[in-house]
Amino acid sequence: MSRIFPPSSREPARPESPAAGGGAPALSQQLAEVAQALQAILAGQSGTQALAAVPQRLRPGVQALLFQVLRQLGRAQALRAELAPRTPPPRVNALLCTALALAWDEAQAPYPPFTLVNQAVEAAKRGPAQRQAAFINACLRRFLRERDALVLKTDAQPQALWNHPQWWIARLQQDHPAHWQQILAANNRHAPMTLRVNRLQGTVEAYQQQLTGQQMAATPVGEDGLELAQPQPVQALPGFAQGQVSVQDAAAQRAAPLLLAGLDLTQPLRVLDACAAPGGKTAHLLEYAGANGALQVTALEIDAERSQRIHETLARVGVQARVVVADASRPDQWWQQASGGAQFDAILLDAPCTASGIVRRHPDVRWLRRESDIAQLAAIQSRLLDTLWPLLRGGGRLLYCTCSVFRAEGDMQVKAFLARNSQARLLPSPGHLIPGHGAQTTPVPDNQPGDHDGFFYALLEKAA
Repeated sequence: MSRIFPPSSREPARPESPAAGGGAPALSQQLAEVAQALQAILAGQSGTQALAAVPQRLRPGVQALLFQVLRQLGRAQALRAELAPRTPPPRVNALLCTALALAWDEAQAPYPPFTLVNQAVEAAKRGPAQRQAAFINACLRRFLRERDALVLKTDAQPQALWNHPQWWIARLQQDHPAHWQQILAANNRHAPMTLRVNRLQGTVEAYQQQLTGQQMAATPVGEDGLELAQPQPVQALPGFAQGQVSVQDAAAQRAAPLLLAGLDLTQPLRVLDACAAPGGKTAHLLEYAGANGALQVTALEIDAERSQRIHETLARVGVQARVVVADASRPDQWWQQASGGAQFDAILLDAPCTASGIVRRHPDVRWLRRESDIAQLAAIQSRLLDTLWPLLRGGGRLLYCTCSVFRAEGDMQVKAFLARNSQARLLPSPGHLIPGHGAQTTPVPDNQPGDHDGFFYALLEKAA
């Protein structure tokens, strides 16, 4: 599926302390860069684009701080409104919100609140907001004096309490009345780093032993997964460069088994991965088929630059697929090239969506999305389903999935599709997977063990 995300799927490292040696950047400089990135995101720019503008030597620390700011932005905005009821200019607002997001909860603050305030004021004095440094200083000093009372006052605001837009909270309350609080709480925690072991090169058990030998603890999850106790740089993972293992969330790892389970993988099968970049699910399909598998996989991607990621992914894990740069909704432009006009035996449709199930990995998403995006994306999903369904042979199966927790992109979409397609039937499917299952208190029947992202799966079979 084509999405734009921050450059690392691993949680960024904690920033250096202001007193760190070795030429560590000043905290004031980092805060200035965080505020600038936040300003860009609030103006509609993705986190990827905002972080790309940060100097490389500052990027790890800035990304760590920015992620924390985005997870606490609802509270910060509420506190800023108490301190300055009239919204200040964007750069001033961004710096104030940066400091407030990092300092309001002393238990989670990366540095003491006084240090954060002092360094934020220093950033203002040295940056474009210097003319309003006195105003920023006054607001933040008042915050330090009245912090407990201000936090208590903002506790009454759902956006401050849950750090999500109000419409998002309301939508989850409607869609998941029994689990909305668990979803929001999970979104504000760090996601685990989960690996997919390449079954063409070894077993989960054998790779777990390799990790143990490197003092890396991991727990098996799903058929091919290992959840690391602590995130690691991919370069430190044994055999990563050789394709022995890949980074992929446990929920995303369910796609290949769901689509292929029960099929005779020794017979030639034409499989379409309709929205394939960056290629993780394409690779897993081929790994899952095994060395004797006869899958003929076509990986579609509308973006030529992102299609290169598919080539790189497949080359690293040692599998091959036909990669086609084309719009999945325009089969007249690619179907003949991809399959010679023959229908597919199986189709994976990981459709464009709001990405509401992976907010903990990409905390900018909640602030970039608008409620109207749901209907717009649902229309695209519906069109893709209707367009690809005729390309599936009778008796074949289509796996529809999104990394969304919104029902308009999940079970409501599938119910509408089934209502207008008498030849389609729903096979046993996970449905909506709730994020952060490992930390939940209320059981979710469809969820698998482990701590995984939010996802939706529906496996559809076409009448013979």
